[in-house]
Amino acid sequence: MTTADRRPMTSYDRWMYRLMNRREAAPFHATAARRRAVVCAHIALTAAGVAVWLLAVVGDQRWALWTMLGLLLPWCFSTGVINSSTRGLLELRVRALDERQRAEKNRVAALAHRAMLWVLLAATVGSGAAALAGVKIEGLVFSVLFTVFVVHWLTPLWVAGLTVRDEPEFDDDPVEVAAGTGAA
Repeated sequence: MTTADRRPMTSYDRWMYRLMNRREAAPFHATAARRRAVVCAHIALTAAGVAVWLLAVVGDQRWALWTMLGLLLPWCFSTGVINSSTRGLLELRVRALDERQRAEKNRVAALAHRAMLWVLLAATVGSGAAALAGVKIEGLVFSVLFTVFVVHWLTPLWVAGLTVRDEPEFDDDPVEVAAGTGAA
């Protein structure tokens, strides 16, 4: 345990913990199938966002900026649903997590690292094959590097969303049971 782990939670930590543990988005991630659908939608929105951003920057297409703005709201919504399904596992500071959550965060980081290794290998093999085939890859370097950067940034979120387990069903509301008002 590091010194940062032993520090007390700040008001920011408590606010983020409350925010990440709100239950309004629970219907969107209540089952594994719904979580997979949200992660797949997030991946598709990310791919579309990267493509239109590259069109706007590299291709100098002005319409792509408006398309990117249209993709932003559903992308943010799906990011929030994934964060809600993991209870903020990747967004909360380590001192706000319990031991189980810390272990889960380390497991997600290891899986994301392994997945990213395969993405980098595919990008390397693909660019090598393109170079051997005579394709001029100088113009593609920025686009490929930017895409790999975005995938590297979001892979932990996607892995966490795909590997999170269903929450246990409770017969009684834990708040009512603690207060003594639950059905006996």
